[in-house]
This record gives sequence, C-alpha cells and structure tokens, in this order.
Amino acid sequence: MPRLGAHMSIAGGLPRAVERGQATGCDALQIFTKSASQWRARPLPAEEIATFRARAEEFDIRPIVAHASYLINLAAPEPTLRDRSMAALTDELDRADALGLLGVVLHPGSYTTGTEAGGLRLVTEAIDGIFSTRVAGTKLLLEHTAGQGTNLGHRFEHLATIIDGASARDRLGVCLDTCHLLAAGYDIASEQGYADTFDAFESLIGIDRLHVLHLNDSKFACGSRRDRHDHIGRGWVGLKTFARLLRDPTLAHLPMVLETPKDDRQNPAATTPDPGDLRNLQALRDLIGSSSPR
Repeated sequence: MPRLGAHMSIAGGLPRAVERGQATGCDALQIFTKSASQWRARPLPAEEIATFRARAEEFDIRPIVAHASYLINLAAPEPTLRDRSMAALTDELDRADALGLLGVVLHPGSYTTGTEAGGLRLVTEAIDGIFSTRVAGTKLLLEHTAGQGTNLGHRFEHLATIIDGASARDRLGVCLDTCHLLAAGYDIASEQGYADTFDAFESLIGIDRLHVLHLNDSKFACGSRRDRHDHIGRGWVGLKTFARLLRDPTLAHLPMVLETPKDDRQNPAATTPDPGDLRNLQALRDLIGSSSPR
C-alpha cells in the first residue's frame, strides 16, 4: 500500500513539520528545508537536525522529501543566475543529506530567452557540476512540469534527455505530479490515457526512476498547460484516476504526497491539522478500499 502524506509547513522549525504530519495522519512527508522564496538560509543547528530525525523515527514518517526553492533555475542562459542556482541547489542537497531525506524535488528550470535544447543542455551540465564532488547521499528528483511558458520538463523526453546526458545519472530520479501530467497533455483521466502515459514513461525513462508522486487534482482540463492544483475529486483528474494510481501494483511502493490547497492559508504556523489535508487524505484512503469510485 502506498505511503500517503502531504507537504507540511516548517514554520517554527523543521521538527514542527514532522509533528504537523503526525497530527494530520501522514505516513510520508514533503517539506522545504528553508524559505522557498529566499536564496540564503541559516545553517541548520545540530540540535534541530537531531530532533527532526528523532521525530520522524518516533512517528514512523518515511520517506521524507524536500522540495527545492522555486528561485533555482539551472536552465537560465544568464551565467550569474545559473551559478547562483547551482550554489543554492548544492545547499539544498547538503541540508537534505543532514536530515536523512530521500531526495530533493526540483523543477528543471526555464530557458527564458534561450532555446529548449540549450536549456536542457545547461541543466545537464549544471547537475554534473554539482555532483562532481558529491560521492553519496540524497538523490535529485526531477519533477515533471505543467508546461507553462518556457518551463522545461513537461515532456518525458525532456527528463530523459537530462538523465541520459548526465554523468551523474545514478543520482537522479523523477517525481510525477498528477495535475502537471494532465496539464501537459497526458490524459491520465481516461483509462487508456493512463495506460499510455505510464507505458511512455517506462519506455523513455523507466519506472525504476520514479521515486515520489504528487497527488493533486487540476482546476483545468487536459492540455491546458496551467499549473493550478485542486482538492482530490474536485477537478479534472477525478476520483477514478486517483483510484487507479492508488491500486496500481507498480506504484504501490512509492510515497504519494498532497500539494493541494490549504484551507488555513493565512496561518502557516498553525499546529492543528489543516482541514483540507485531512479531507484529501481521507478521500485517498477511502479510494483504496472502494470498489467503484464515482
């Protein structure tokens, strides 16, 4: 059975995210290891690292993944921004290593004023540069994207090009997002489209590269190229698709985490479970045991 969880706020310190996850009923977890909107971050104190690890073990919340800052853009044609992005991602990997996380989820980046092929080449070169001095530790999980603007990663071919071209390919994995898949034109909402999508993924990348799933419904229909998450069962992905994912034996070993909208958006420091997370997790668990989702 998949280990279900959600993205949790780190307000009040990293251990509080694990405590929020436990209160919400999470088996797995996703966090930011620092503010996602800032380049710099304070070093992680040894005591905070130890408490985080202890809480995760105590509550049996595993695996835990980090999501990298949205500022990072390895595909940037501007050398200054790309160098800054590489330094920031290196720090994110260091923090994840210290915390014992499975991986760091990263959007491949946007080629902006460059070209798609050039952007993919820059991402590959940046990854190799980062991992050239890293001998072990946390994996980098490239996230499939919705395809807005000049963002890379919305085609499986993009991810395959990066992975196949990297010397550090053994350190790379993939994160799939149900909202992004649909938005990018992969019709996972139909039975045949679901099968075709995962057949294509197996052929181009390999299911062994898939390490985590983001479970989000979509406010827009297939092919919209718009990244707008919705609550489970309220959007275009639909309950039948989530039931297929949850019961798919090839995915049963994977952590699946929510990035659905929070009901308590004005209070990220709240210690009580978010009602939206509770509803969405329960909806998923109901689907595992239901014989005929609507």
